[in-house]
This record gives sequence, structure tokens and C-alpha cells, in this order.
Amino acid sequence: MDKYIEHKVKTKTEKIFKKAFKILFMIIAAILFLLLFGYCFMLLWNWLMPDVFGLPILSYWKAVGILVMAKILFGNLEGKGHKSKSKKSLKHDKKNHFKGCRSDFSKWEFYDAYWKEEGENAFNNYVERNQQEKQ
Repeated sequence: MDKYIEHKVKTKTEKIFKKAFKILFMIIAAILFLLLFGYCFMLLWNWLMPDVFGLPILSYWKAVGILVMAKILFGNLEGKGHKSKSKKSLKHDKKNHFKGCRSDFSKWEFYDAYWKEEGENAFNNYVERNQQEKQ
């Protein structure tokens, strides 16, 4: 019985250490990725921006600061927990948005004839009315 309990405790301990190692590894990998991303941003900035726009060369921490500021200003701070619309509902919204436009295209075949017959005169009358209102 003691061997069974001992074995169970040992396997439980191993699982905890494996999980802790994975978490630690993921944290270290994320930090290294962020450091590398900041360094790549700094190199890209220093390669392009001074020549193209005459901006100053950035140090590493200034480049990271710009990335953080851009995330705050332009990125979403909601994270993965934010419930966004599904692709199906977005597709449905898009269809409804353009529904009115599609039905009107059948009328466009008359546009040229209208402009030749009435459009130019109607526009000139409109301009005259607006000029009279200003005076």
C-alpha cells in the first residue's frame, strides 16, 4: 500500500513539475519574443525612418516604448475574452448593408439620357438658385 501511495505522490509531483516547467518555458519564450520583436522594430525604424522622413535614430527602449504606445492607441485592449461577432453574422450584416445599392443599379441605364435631356439644365437652375440665395 505504501508503494502505491508513494508512486501516486511521485507521479503527481512529476506532473506538477512538468506543468511548472512548461509555464516557465512559455513565460521565458514570450519575453524573448517580445525582446526580439522590439529589436527588429528598432532595426527597421533606424533603417527606414531617418532616410525617408528625417526622423531620429531610436534606441532599443525608445523603440519598445513606441510599440507599447501604438498598442495602447491603436490596438484593442480587450484581449481574447472579448466576444466578437461571428463570421456568419458579419457576412449577414454585409449583405444587408449592400442590399439597397444592388436594387438601384437597374436605374443607371437611364442616367446618360437623363443628363443629356434634363441634367445640365437642372444643374444650371440649381446653381442660379444658390447664387440668388447668397445675395
